[in-house]
Amino acid sequence: MGWKDTAEPVLTRMPGITRPEGHVPFKRKLMWTGGVLIVYFFLTNVFLYGLPAGEAGDDIFGGFRSILAGEQGTIMQVGIGPIVTASIVMQLLGGADLLGLDTTDPRDQVLYQGLQKLLVVVMTALTAYPMVFMGGFLPANSALADQLGISVYALQWLIFTQVLIGGIIILFLDEVVSKWGVGSGIGLFIIAGVSQRLFGGIFSWGGIGERGILVSWFDLIVGRTERHSLFTSDGIHQLLLGDGHLLAIITTLFIFGIVVYAESVRVEIPLSHSRVRGARGRFPVKLIYASVLPMILVRALQMNVQFMGRILNRQLGADMPTWLGRYDGDGNPVSGFFYYTNPIMQREEWMWWLAEGATQPVWMIVMRISIDLTFMIIGGAIFAIFWVETTNMGPEATAQQIQRSGMQIPGFRQNVGVYEKVLARYIPQVTIIGGALVGLLAVMANMLGTIGAVTGEGLLLTVSITYKLYEEIAEEQLMEMHPMVRQMFGRE
Repeated sequence: MGWKDTAEPVLTRMPGITRPEGHVPFKRKLMWTGGVLIVYFFLTNVFLYGLPAGEAGDDIFGGFRSILAGEQGTIMQVGIGPIVTASIVMQLLGGADLLGLDTTDPRDQVLYQGLQKLLVVVMTALTAYPMVFMGGFLPANSALADQLGISVYALQWLIFTQVLIGGIIILFLDEVVSKWGVGSGIGLFIIAGVSQRLFGGIFSWGGIGERGILVSWFDLIVGRTERHSLFTSDGIHQLLLGDGHLLAIITTLFIFGIVVYAESVRVEIPLSHSRVRGARGRFPVKLIYASVLPMILVRALQMNVQFMGRILNRQLGADMPTWLGRYDGDGNPVSGFFYYTNPIMQREEWMWWLAEGATQPVWMIVMRISIDLTFMIIGGAIFAIFWVETTNMGPEATAQQIQRSGMQIPGFRQNVGVYEKVLARYIPQVTIIGGALVGLLAVMANMLGTIGAVTGEGLLLTVSITYKLYEEIAEEQLMEMHPMVRQMFGRE
């Protein structure tokens, strides 16, 4: 008896969202998507019961928060982190063919989805446990424990349970959007979180956070902020990096333009219908063929390494081996393995010529930048390949989809093997180039800075997901107006 027979009774009974029977009208999809988004924003403002008043604890995810789509100290504490980590594990196991699952088989599809859900629950628990019980990242309110007549340890378990429930809720919210809404929940939550930061970076009046760009420029124009001469070093610094935020504006607009342009660059393979004369189409192989989503997997891998480092630092302190690293008073690595593998998240971390910049020797900063670039470029290409193969976007799976749809490539014999060879000329190469390009853009955006201090990968994800969401909405509207198109693509 194989592992599939043993695990089937458990995996097939994992709770889930029922897939709709038949076509879901476009307006209803928008209602489901909007409803889930409202619930998500509500939950990011539901603070964990048991924390000290006005204290959310030290955010263990730090600069990774923008792509985790969560909020420190709330029931959405872990965000999409466990879902992404589970996806990494499933992709690695599937890529090495250790699971023995054929995703084209309906039975294996159910087992795969059940195993992924179970893994998400396990990862949520493994992420939440050290946050609550190790290092005080989510400190329990001892005064509240005394009022309730329970121990601090029991209150910690109560906080842990809330974080675990929040991780499970976001899993099902993602499933609701994927089956009943438009796009995916993960993409929707990333757009929501990053858009909030972008909006604040432009319009914020100050207060808790920094002033937005519009407010900073208004203060400069009316003279509320002292202006330095443009032809001095202080003036250039003020315009590019200070109140002018010009470098952040240029970088943000550049990333927007590059991603939109890359989405439009494609190799189009002509298709014709084998039965319907005159019916033609094209299969686009885009430059960013695997999308930007594999970048989440690369950053999540780095995040888990830094997560482990901060836990070890809280637990071992000065007893931690020197080669692993040392941390400053704010909990940031300043030497060792965890320093060099800590990605650059803002320009102040590497601009050593600024008074408020990094304090490490130049050679350490250069080495850290080199490692970050290498990891992101190579990792982006590798995870893009994994993504294409595990989401049935590779040459073999795409060739089978073309044949099943009744289409063919003009000038070639109607055979899956022939289609696969044609597609193999483009898909693998474009996948690697696109993955490496996305990694390079993410590091560049982090180093130069963006509006609202949004991370490079967060900005890339937001632009790319929004663009694909626009394409999907246009496709849904087309199918809504022309039911025959819906039947042709098997959406009925």
